Amino acid sequence: MRFSDPPQDSDLPKGVRDFLPLKAAKLEFLQQQLRKVYSAWGFHPVIPPQLEFLDVLERGLGEGLRERAFRFDDRQSNRLLAFPPDMTAQIARIAATRMSQMLLPLRLCYNGRVLRHTEQQAGKDRDIFQSGVELIGLDSPEADAEMIAMTIEALSAVGADRFTVDIGQMEFFRGVMDGLPVDRQQAELIADAILRKDSSELDLLLADTSISDRTRSEIQALPRLFGGREVLELAEKSVSNDRSRRALDNLADILDVLETYGVSEHVTIDLGELRGLNYHTGMTFQGFLPGLGRSICSGGRYNTLMAQYGLDVPATGFTFSLLHLLFALDKNLDQTIAPGTDLLVYSTGDHLRAAQKLARQLRQRGYSVARDIIRRRIDETLVYARQMNYRYVAVVATEDLEIELISLADSSRSRINWQQIQHPDFTLY
Repeated sequence: MRFSDPPQDSDLPKGVRDFLPLKAAKLEFLQQQLRKVYSAWGFHPVIPPQLEFLDVLERGLGEGLRERAFRFDDRQSNRLLAFPPDMTAQIARIAATRMSQMLLPLRLCYNGRVLRHTEQQAGKDRDIFQSGVELIGLDSPEADAEMIAMTIEALSAVGADRFTVDIGQMEFFRGVMDGLPVDRQQAELIADAILRKDSSELDLLLADTSISDRTRSEIQALPRLFGGREVLELAEKSVSNDRSRRALDNLADILDVLETYGVSEHVTIDLGELRGLNYHTGMTFQGFLPGLGRSICSGGRYNTLMAQYGLDVPATGFTFSLLHLLFALDKNLDQTIAPGTDLLVYSTGDHLRAAQKLARQLRQRGYSVARDIIRRRIDETLVYARQMNYRYVAVVATEDLEIELISLADSSRSRINWQQIQHPDFTLY
């Protein structure tokens, strides 16, 4: 059966998409693999709602995310509702209000979707698939290192073989910027130039400020503080304030734990990584895969967020963008994911009961089995079975004799009988 005039992609709003069986199977695989890692590290799933009261949700959102939330009136409460643009704030609310009497730490994980307003620009998703963890109630380098080690283990679990995790420290930058005679707009421009590692623009911005040569030198060094553990020694020589030095000590402790976990080879230090400036309070990190110019995951410490919901405890965590991960690993997953059904049962003549009996028995054995209920020729059924990724077609032509098995992989044919199917050791493969 075919449908005439199928709807086109233009019938969907920009920034959202359909996922057909192969892509959907790949997304499900990624979620399952990540969930296994979270469980192995002792994290428990929670499922936040897809609607929140806007005023409650906004307590845990930074300024940028507040502007990107979809909002509308609720006829029942006469309050504004919002589709959450990020799940971390939701987990913080759940932990602070629903789990506040539980002993700390809380290890929580999630898989879900959020919606965000985006600029009208190609390639910007509004429907975002997130998967991540939040570790609530611990403020230690070991807890932060655990987030990075889990990320590395998760990337290996989904089949990534080459990747890097870039670690930054917001307190290092804040220590450098403390007390500078610049307003908020100037500070944001300086941070943006550091993030883009644009030394020329940074020099121009600093030329318009009345700062000391020592401070100017500290800020100009930030885009170059990128690499291995040796970066910490270079950074220590380039700064003189205690706040930045404490941040470097924190990173050194985190790296010590990562060496114990045996994952240091994937880690780089980037003290000019400032994407978490408005949200995080300490260590931050991002994961990158070759050929993808954007991060596939991000995380870090956020010690002030929980207090917005009435529970003043430290926290750290990370989030994967499943669509970014899917885009980066799409071809690799072709070797892993083969969505399909084990068997399509085709019956000739009036042998429907035998076909139904076969389908039921094989399902009880753990196989996925569908009945070809539409009446058509066997050649048409084989075309359909190949298109729908079936592995075998079983042709039932009699009530109690042999069944013909046709392999869709190589078109080979074999015969089995009912006694074989009922034997405990029977297998299709």
